[in-house]
Amino acid sequence: MAVFVALGAFLMTLAGGWTALRVTDRRHLVLGLAGGLMLGVVGLDLLPEALHAAGQEVFGVPAALLLFVTGFLLAHLVERLLAVRQAAHGATEGTGEHGGRTPEVGLTAAAAMVGHSAMDGVAIGAAFQVGGGMGLAVALAVIAHDFADGFNTYTITSLYGNARRKALAMLFADAAAPVVGAASTLFFTIPEQALGGYLGLFGGALLYLAAAEILPEAHHEHPAHSTVLCTIAGVAFIWLVVGLSG
Repeated sequence: MAVFVALGAFLMTLAGGWTALRVTDRRHLVLGLAGGLMLGVVGLDLLPEALHAAGQEVFGVPAALLLFVTGFLLAHLVERLLAVRQAAHGATEGTGEHGGRTPEVGLTAAAAMVGHSAMDGVAIGAAFQVGGGMGLAVALAVIAHDFADGFNTYTITSLYGNARRKALAMLFADAAAPVVGAASTLFFTIPEQALGGYLGLFGGALLYLAAAEILPEAHHEHPAHSTVLCTIAGVAFIWLVVGLSG
């Protein structure tokens, strides 16, 4: 079931890459909805389940919350390290054909997105080990997020001067990664406490992506009320899913 659902992430990633080729004025609404779905999954489903599964406390704080904060900080650290590396290359490589941007930086950033997408697939498989409702909720958030992943993977690869075929190759690798990650969980069962910790860590990273990347990008060029409404609708939909599956 997890692998079948992960195929949705595969298709959504390709849809994001296709949109990067043919950007429309509706992209901000899609990203606003994606941000709401991710926020809803983290706050209404992932974090409560992580707190229940992880159980123990560390120095007076639930382990799941510590890992939640750790996941948020790790996502922030990775983004900053990539930004610093990109800035350093831009400052030292001159102006050149692509404004001082080296193709290797674009490929490195895209490869990092592929690795992240593989972990998204592991999260889908792990959530299905908890239960079908949890698995579907996490899968929905991953699928919504993977639209932006596909868009960004294609964009950043081509932005740094890589040929179109390389950008498409990275896009397809990013699309396949969640399926591979979900399939890997068919061969092992994650212990409940470890599962709770992983869900907490993943929830923190997911919240960072929603709050620091997806929603700001949604409002960057189109700060419309309709975008906010899409975000609220995404949260409300997850609330409905959680209520029905509970």
